[in-house]
Amino acid sequence: MEVIKVSARSRSTAVAGAIAGVIRDQGYAEVQAIGASAVNQAVKAVAIARGYLQEDGIAIVTIPVFVEVDIQGLERTAVKLVVWTVDHATLPEQLTALFEAEQAAKAASLASESAASPEE
Repeated sequence: MEVIKVSARSRSTAVAGAIAGVIRDQGYAEVQAIGASAVNQAVKAVAIARGYLQEDGIAIVTIPVFVEVDIQGLERTAVKLVVWTVDHATLPEQLTALFEAEQAAKAASLASESAASPEE
């Protein structure tokens, strides 16, 4: 399993695409970051990937863990976000309600956009 490494300069949408691709192929991904800014980008990427995958009917969960990594002979502490797919039926009611509300808001936004755009 290849670890998706995230830096402070990583584009969260690009990382999200990588996460979504690995999840679609393998159902499991690991995202690793060192430093507050890199962890921020990684967390945003997982949230964005969740949206990408939700469009395909795939639900994911993640657990953050600390890992020790060796970088040029120095031991550093990294945050690893372990991400995997779950069956929608196993999600708690609160998450299901949150996802349904999110979908309804997205549908309403699309409807208002199409109503506001002039027809040709």
